[in-house]
Amino acid sequence: MTKDALKLDHHQLDDTRVVRRYFSKFNAITTHLTRVAATMEVEGRLSKADVAILGRYLAGLTFTFRALSNKYLFAGRIERAGQLTFDRHESGFPVFQELLTMASDAQQAERHLRNMPDADALKDDMIRQIVGDLSIPEKLQYALSQRLYYEELLKGELFWARNDPEALWQRNLHDRRRDFLVHWAVYDSQQNLPTIYLMEVEDTGRVALPKDQRRWPEVQSHLMAQSFAGLKLVTIAQGFDQDFSDLHPKRLRRFHLGPMYSHAFTRQTGPIRQVLEQARAPEGQDWALVWTTEELLSKDVRQEKSGFFGSVQREVYALDPFSPDGSDSGATGIERSIILPQRPFQVLEEQRPPGFSDVRKFVVSPQGRVLSYR
Repeated sequence: MTKDALKLDHHQLDDTRVVRRYFSKFNAITTHLTRVAATMEVEGRLSKADVAILGRYLAGLTFTFRALSNKYLFAGRIERAGQLTFDRHESGFPVFQELLTMASDAQQAERHLRNMPDADALKDDMIRQIVGDLSIPEKLQYALSQRLYYEELLKGELFWARNDPEALWQRNLHDRRRDFLVHWAVYDSQQNLPTIYLMEVEDTGRVALPKDQRRWPEVQSHLMAQSFAGLKLVTIAQGFDQDFSDLHPKRLRRFHLGPMYSHAFTRQTGPIRQVLEQARAPEGQDWALVWTTEELLSKDVRQEKSGFFGSVQREVYALDPFSPDGSDSGATGIERSIILPQRPFQVLEEQRPPGFSDVRKFVVSPQGRVLSYR
């Protein structure tokens, strides 16, 4: 992507009220996402373990947005407050650099807090300025917002630019064969979108994978190096299968959260643009978020010669030749969903634009209820 294209796609929010509306919108959206995941569990499309893992990452995303909202609370009012940069084309999320900067700030959060007055002291100073000077204590308010930002970073459990793999034991299949669910997540630097990975692995190693000081660090490094949205799932799985002869990836899923479309913030193209424009939804209801799930399943195993006398098990993956992207999708199946409030959904149903008939719709009400439609 050229620098000129980036300038068009990346936009800075330099008005305090606009910044607050932006983060208020995402706060509502991330809350809805946890309910959507719960609905998928009821429908049998996600397991209880899946929902627990996704819920953790969604909570982390909520904490990340909360931290950034404090950081940029006074954008446009205090010169040194800075401006939030987000990708307004096919993303709607903050740019990757924002999360990198946040991770760097987290490393120094304790030092910043140590040198700042505590929240109560700042509030007392605000009251004295309001009562004594009859003026708005903007600089003190800004200082408090920065303290809240660093406090949020110090709490941890945020969604970072990279969230390293963890392995959860599922069951013992038999002696020396264990079933693990490995999960990790990244904030994709090309698409500026949070992406979550879940991989079911059968482990035939001598030592259980998370306790293996030789294999586990290598596995973590390998998976993070392959976590790009541009890589097909079959490429990731086959590379893993080749590099680790005693680890057998049976199922790999990738969840893309976004893009987020909003007539007030993003520059969308295609049918969704007309839907949001004609919906004329009230503030806070003007959005739609795409949730895409890619899945790759092993359909068989084959024995491959290893050395002079040995052999290793290799997975054979099922690819769907009838998927919308054809056999080149690199996945067994792809399911696309869209999450949106009632008003945009009504317009979408009235217009029935091409390409949306196979998209699952999750409609959220102002009260938080989620309904699922085909």
